[in-house]
Amino acid sequence: MSETLSAVWQQVMVEKKRSVELGEQAYPVRKTRGKGLRAVEFDHEGRRITGIEQNPRTRSRWAELARQGKRVMQFSYLGQYIANVCEGKLLRYPAWNALELPD
Repeated sequence: MSETLSAVWQQVMVEKKRSVELGEQAYPVRKTRGKGLRAVEFDHEGRRITGIEQNPRTRSRWAELARQGKRVMQFSYLGQYIANVCEGKLLRYPAWNALELPD
């Protein structure tokens, strides 16, 4: 799963693709209402994962990095943030293990 999240980040944040390709599937990248952040929902091994561009207008440390020009994407599953990718580096959150997600 780590490689998949990194691939999604690469396609959305670096390559700025309009759709993410994972295997034979393509998932559209949309803009959120209001804030216009890039977001994508995709399937990985039967799980529906959501990836969303970090909002630079919040007070988190990830928002601070986004304001500095770093490319940050947050990933969630079942309503819980499980990881983020910042400039190609994956960071897993405690929910990753709590939800027993695979590597």
